[in-house]
Amino acid sequence: MTLDHLLLEKQDKIAWVSINRPKKLNALNQAVLAELNSLFLALNEDENVRVIVLTGSGEKAFVAGADISEFAEFDAAEGEALSRQGHEKVFDLIAKTQKPVIAAINGFALGGGLELALSCHVRIASSNAKMGLPETSLGVIPGYGGTQRLPQLIGRGRATELIITGRMMNAEEALQTGLVTQVVAQEDLLATAASLAEKIMQNSPNAVAQALKAVASGYAEGVDGFSEEIKRFGACFGHPEFIEGTQAFLGKRKANF
Repeated sequence: MTLDHLLLEKQDKIAWVSINRPKKLNALNQAVLAELNSLFLALNEDENVRVIVLTGSGEKAFVAGADISEFAEFDAAEGEALSRQGHEKVFDLIAKTQKPVIAAINGFALGGGLELALSCHVRIASSNAKMGLPETSLGVIPGYGGTQRLPQLIGRGRATELIITGRMMNAEEALQTGLVTQVVAQEDLLATAASLAEKIMQNSPNAVAQALKAVASGYAEGVDGFSEEIKRFGACFGHPEFIEGTQAFLGKRKANF
């Protein structure tokens, strides 16, 4: 796989993915989205990867938005197709990835950049991070899940206010509203992501995957999340990792997953 706009490093079953356009503040263009699609499809099938950390190159930005020059001349049909393809190939793909995806937000996460972070399962941020959905200032709305995932995380009122004003929130406000779960100094961000990944990897990969599916089902239209939880709970029983986990607990030893 050729990656011209992404950096990939695998270490200790963690895949470190960096969007690598620092001179453009890691802005998303169609080439970046295509590479993210190919890479996440591959990582989801890679048995040597258990957690994925997504971040941006440099110290200024996670992703400062989309590359507006690519769609400034689009008509309504082209705009709808752009949004649909982005959902299917990248943002929904990441959200449905069966391995935990941690967004390490290391600066500006605006527009499509914040939507990319929202599609991840967990978000942590450096203290200098700034987040927002400024699309209405350009005469458009968030088109990669922002109007849906942001209200789920921080509530309808706060999310609506952010979307229709286009203002940015700082890292502390993001922490207070639940948009991110931790705020750390920038120099500690990746170490914090690694520590979080290592804590996740102490647990059963199958149970983690089932938990991700169960949580997501509660936000899926037409799906009874409680029924899905029952199904996913049952699916754990009889699995080799369930046997190992319960036997380790009963034997007062650490489970080997």
